[in-house]
Amino acid sequence: MDISTGKLRWGTEQRLEFIEFRLFWDGSVNRSDIADRFGVSAPQASNDLAQYRERAPDNIEYDASAKRFVPTSTFRPRLMKPNAERYLAQMRAISENVIAQNDTWFADLPEVGVVPVPERRVEPEMLKPLLKAVREQRSIEVEYQSLSEDRPAPTWRGITPHAFGTDGLRWHMRAYCHLQREWKDFLISRCSKIGRMAEPGADPAGDENWWNYFAVVLIPNPKLSKAQRQAIERDYGMKDGRCELRVRRAMLYYLDKRLRLDIGQEQDRPKETPIVVANRKEYEAVLKKVKY
Repeated sequence: MDISTGKLRWGTEQRLEFIEFRLFWDGSVNRSDIADRFGVSAPQASNDLAQYRERAPDNIEYDASAKRFVPTSTFRPRLMKPNAERYLAQMRAISENVIAQNDTWFADLPEVGVVPVPERRVEPEMLKPLLKAVREQRSIEVEYQSLSEDRPAPTWRGITPHAFGTDGLRWHMRAYCHLQREWKDFLISRCSKIGRMAEPGADPAGDENWWNYFAVVLIPNPKLSKAQRQAIERDYGMKDGRCELRVRRAMLYYLDKRLRLDIGQEQDRPKETPIVVANRKEYEAVLKKVKY
């Protein structure tokens, strides 16, 4: 502990949070868990457990038969706020080999199944200069394959990128197109070649659809039964039967497709589109104004 401030050093605080993480999510922790994860000595690990017991004596007790520390019946997190979404996201990342299990604080994992999707591959050699263009606020030439009918082959164009976005399945750049003279999205995976960088073609402040947001109000599909609607309200953490998503106008199209909001009210099987847009008229008006 830093005597001058009364605060724990960062490394110690991380280890104490690790102890609490294991107690909460795995139900036990011991000295070797700490030593193996952080590369500290056994005496240091014992000291960390002792410090945690001093700070949260009602949270931890020793199980002599298991030779491990376990949470008490009155356990309450003191050093961290448990986050189920983050835990599940890390489980998914491990199952997809995005990260290794030893890069997390997990002990044991259950079997995890993830629906595979075709990979939108992004080469590091392609991403690196695009990141540089954004950081240095410059334009860059790219050979890009559009799916527009009037551009059946890849074409070179200058763009001024200023941000990146994803719909959870693919990554794109938000950029000013020097060819079409408008702000648009460009899928990184459709850039086949990178050219020179130059002065910017536009000020990012002019990308109004990126900087402005729209509040999407979601409600359970009215075609569901009352009990089903209540289940959907719990699923999405709704309050008073609705939830509000603050979305960049430039990302609204992707939300529309990802949540199938474009077909929600026309779908004959409401359980396949359990949520619909309550402020539909305003929502569609904004969608029409955004270029993709």
